[in-house]
This record gives sequence, C-alpha cells and structure tokens, in this order.
Amino acid sequence: MKTRINIPEGEDNQAVTRRQLIEAAGAVFAEVGFRSATVREICRRGEANIAAVNYHFGDKETLYLEVLRYANARALEKYPPFLNVGPEAPAEKRLRAYVLSFLLRIFDQGPTSWYGKLMSREMIEPTAALESIIEEKIRPMSKDLWTIVAELLDCPLNDGRVRQCSFSVVSQCVFYHHCRPVMTRMHPELASLDAAGIESLADHITRFSLAAIKAIAARK
Repeated sequence: MKTRINIPEGEDNQAVTRRQLIEAAGAVFAEVGFRSATVREICRRGEANIAAVNYHFGDKETLYLEVLRYANARALEKYPPFLNVGPEAPAEKRLRAYVLSFLLRIFDQGPTSWYGKLMSREMIEPTAALESIIEEKIRPMSKDLWTIVAELLDCPLNDGRVRQCSFSVVSQCVFYHHCRPVMTRMHPELASLDAAGIESLADHITRFSLAAIKAIAARK
C-alpha cells in the first residue's frame, strides 16, 4: 500500500519527497520494525526513487531517528500530555489527563495509528536511536509525571518513591498494549477498545494509582 500525505500549500518538491519518505518509513517501521524494514519498500510506498533515502537522510539509521522524532511530535500534537487540563489543576486531575493522553497515543486508530505503534515497538525492540529519543522526548515527559507524583506524595522530586510510583503508573498503561495478544485471547470481550473503553481504563488506572500513592504517602 502506498502512503499518501496532506501536502501543505507552497511546500517545494524536495520537502514533499522528504515528508512522503518519513510517512512511508513510519508505516513500514511500525509494521515490521527497524531491522526488517527495507529502503526499497519505504521508497516504493513513498513513491520515491530508490536513492531518495540516501539523498535526503544519508542512511536508514538517520531516517529512522527522524521518523521517531516526527512520530513523537505528531502524536503529542494530537494528544498533548495534559490534554485540556491546565497546570493549575489539582494533581489528581493532571494525573488522569496524563494517563488518558498516554492511552490515546498508544491505542490511536486510523492513518496516524503508526505513531504510537512505532514508539511502542522501539520500547520493545530498542535501537541505537533510543538514547536520543530518551534525552529529547521521554525524559522531559517523565519529569512531568514525576512532578505530579511528587506533589501527591508531598516529597522532593528526587525521592525514590517518586520514581517507583511513576514507573508503576506507566507500567499499567503499557501493559494493556504490550500484553494485548494474551489479554484478548483470555478475555475476548476486551478485543475492542473504543473511546469509551479508553476513558474507562484511564479512570481505573488513575483511581488505582491514586489509592496506592495515598497509601505510600501515609507511611511516612
């Protein structure tokens, strides 16, 4: 299947080709992973000459890093970390918004679904690009979550409990994605996760996390 993108008015041919390659590569990388993806298939889907990847990016590795950056930026543009909840909102509401945004990105459907799938695959099958993505994207977003958890625990950001609780929140979110093949076989009714289902899951993870964090905070 060839990849089609919306081309901004006034964008020149080289910019169009570059964007088409990024979109096409993203879909291929998300489907088969970095190691199994071929430049030939990426160029075929992007309707570009086989030499286009080398011309615009230098090699497949650089293209992959650019695709990861692009996917992360577009996913956060569609589902910001706190959605429509402002920084002045209570920590509980900010946590719920953070969890919902996370779930919406990894369970996104339609033409943009490869954004979340690609990032999830990178977590499972890490490449050399992961270090850059951690420093540029993941670490800043993690700090947002740690800030919320530290506020709920009423402790410094560098307290070890903040890290542990933050990891537990994220672990709940990714479990429902990474373990989905097992879950849906054990519980077929969970195979379809629509918007209402994601909202419900966000409520559960938030309630569960808040109860645990409250219990840990009480043990001072």
